[in-house]
Amino acid sequence: MNNDSKSRLDTFREQRSAMNEKILDLDHLGIKRFFNLDANTYKEGALPSQTKELLGLVASATLRCNDCIDYHLEQSAKTGSTKAEIIEALNVALVVGGSIVIPHLRHAVETLELLEDEGTLKS
Repeated sequence: MNNDSKSRLDTFREQRSAMNEKILDLDHLGIKRFFNLDANTYKEGALPSQTKELLGLVASATLRCNDCIDYHLEQSAKTGSTKAEIIEALNVALVVGGSIVIPHLRHAVETLELLEDEGTLKS
């Protein structure tokens, strides 16, 4: 991977963090409640966090949200998913979503390479 690609993931992380902070600074109860609901959804429960992140990845790919794909790829790596498990989840998204998912699958594969390059993702 070249440095331009590497900076894409770093830029995503910085922008996401900065904009989430601005959104929460709006001090809107409904928005804060949604952010809290989202964060709590992926905590350990009847399903482990690792499984929930893979489910989030599949939903994100079928909904065609590259920002969400990047987020759930990073979280999937952090919760211990292997590259093989992530690829299998992305295959489910492709089967469910059809060929329209392919551009987002390309994006996901590039992000996986970035995560591997930085040592975040286990093979």
